[in-house]
Parts: sequence; C-alpha cells; structure tokens
Amino acid sequence: MARVLIVDDSPTETYKISQLLSKYGYEVLTAETGEKGIELARAEMPDVVLMDIVMPGMNGFQATRQLTSDAKTSAIPVIIVTTKDQETDRLWGKRQGAKGYLTKPVDGDTLVSAIKTVMAA
Repeated sequence: MARVLIVDDSPTETYKISQLLSKYGYEVLTAETGEKGIELARAEMPDVVLMDIVMPGMNGFQATRQLTSDAKTSAIPVIIVTTKDQETDRLWGKRQGAKGYLTKPVDGDTLVSAIKTVMAA
C-alpha cells in the first residue's frame, strides 16, 4: 500500500483528499504547514507528497524546494495540488522540483492517475 503525505492548511481539503485516497487503498499522512510537511516526510519517507502552495509560514514552493534538494527526501516525488492555476505558477512549481501540478478541485481519477505516474517514473 502506497503512503501519501498531504501537506495542506485547509482541514476541509485535507479531509476530502484523505477520504478519496483511502477509498483507493492509500495510506494517508497529513501535515498542516510546510515546515511540518518537511519534518514528517523526513521521518516517515512517504511514497508521494501532495503539496498545497498557499499556506502560512513556509509556502508550498519553498517546502517543495527543500524536499527535492535534500538528499534524504529528493527521491520522494512531489505533486503540487493547489487553487493557483496560472502558467507561471506551474512553471515555478516544476522549477522547485515538483513532478506534477494539479488544480483544485481535483477529481479522484486524475489524482490517482498522477500519483501512479510519478511513482512509476
């Protein structure tokens, strides 16, 4: 069973995505800040990280850059899942090391497909 870490400050979004992933058989870990997400990723080594961008403190771009540049966590693929839908945000996310970029609201099939794609890469 693949383990997915959701880093999002919205309890509603976290709940929705957690429920969806659980239904597909994924084990879900959650963190509500970028800092806690990095800490949890280092401790638990999930298979994939789903990263929101807009969060208090460290934003998702900064957290993604830290995860993808750290030797311990660089192999964990990060998929940005956000409401930010500008092309510049997509490009910036990729430059920070994200392997995928999805905009909310995201449907289950799209999310699971993205997770499978980055895990297979």
